[in-house]
Amino acid sequence: MVDTETGPGTAADQPDETTGTRTGRRPAPPKRRRGGPRATAGSGRMAALLVSPTLLVLTVVVLYPTIMALKESLYGPKGLDPATGFISDTEPFVGLQNYADIFGEAGERFWNAFWNTTFFTVVTVTLETVIGVAMALIMHRAFQGRALVRVSILIPWAVPTAISALLWRWIFNSNGIANTLIGHQVLWTTEGFHAKAAVIIAEVWKTSPFIGLLVLAGLQVIGKEVYEAARIDGASAPRQFWHITLPLVKPALLVAVLFRCLDALRMFDLPYVLIGAQKTSVETLSMLAQNEASNVRFGPAAAYSVILFLYVFLIALGFVRLLGADVVGDSSSPGKRMGKAGNERRRFAGARRAEVAS
Repeated sequence: MVDTETGPGTAADQPDETTGTRTGRRPAPPKRRRGGPRATAGSGRMAALLVSPTLLVLTVVVLYPTIMALKESLYGPKGLDPATGFISDTEPFVGLQNYADIFGEAGERFWNAFWNTTFFTVVTVTLETVIGVAMALIMHRAFQGRALVRVSILIPWAVPTAISALLWRWIFNSNGIANTLIGHQVLWTTEGFHAKAAVIIAEVWKTSPFIGLLVLAGLQVIGKEVYEAARIDGASAPRQFWHITLPLVKPALLVAVLFRCLDALRMFDLPYVLIGAQKTSVETLSMLAQNEASNVRFGPAAAYSVILFLYVFLIALGFVRLLGADVVGDSSSPGKRMGKAGNERRRFAGARRAEVAS
């Protein structure tokens, strides 16, 4: 039998003169078309279809009013037309004159409202955070009558703000309960720092349960074995709170603080009903915009609203930028949080063993 196998160096293995390649090699298999782009395009269309109702609602509720407010802020109030001497039926276009007047002629009133808004936000949110965390710790403990305590703590949050303001207006009356308790007559609903104190007390009483409710939700996911291990290691109650409870409820607490900051910056109904309109001590940016609108000065009112919107937007953006990982929830998964708690417990145990050895 004749061996037909072609050895090395034969004509079959020689390069082809026309193409410059070896004719004995098999051609490369054609690349298969992947189904990834087609699947990704289908997933993208499905995602856009599911998100479109939310985007439509946001456009109608948020984007359109914002654009209209920005447009309205460029027009002035109706008045006497200097060219004709008659009252104009349309609002004249004034450009950025409304914003120039806010920081010029009306600058004193604007900055007073701005600092009142900032002061109320900082003080109320700080007090609400401390009291809310304490409420959450109380509601989280197991004791007889816990359901009744939870309901009583959450009642202020369920009361409408206007009703709450009327209730506190009766309490802060000149012959009300507040003056009876302190044994001194204070005119709480007039100008002065006591008017600020009345607004702060009423606001803290109403919205502290909100922070307590969110922190309670964060406490529910902490396992009991973490605290048991900490007690075995000799951790006291304050150290357990500082090294275990606070780090694990931090994501929920930050979200609650963010929501309360945004809500407090838009404060209107509580000081308006409790103290009254055009009170320098408690006038906020929202009250200032409402006062301009009630006087049929829609252009300046829209300008105040746009400035307040930018202020709230910058605060929210800065909050998310500085604490974005905790607010978004990148580190809030149960496994990561329990791992963090375990690290804290091991570090405390090491320090405890070092103390015992010394």
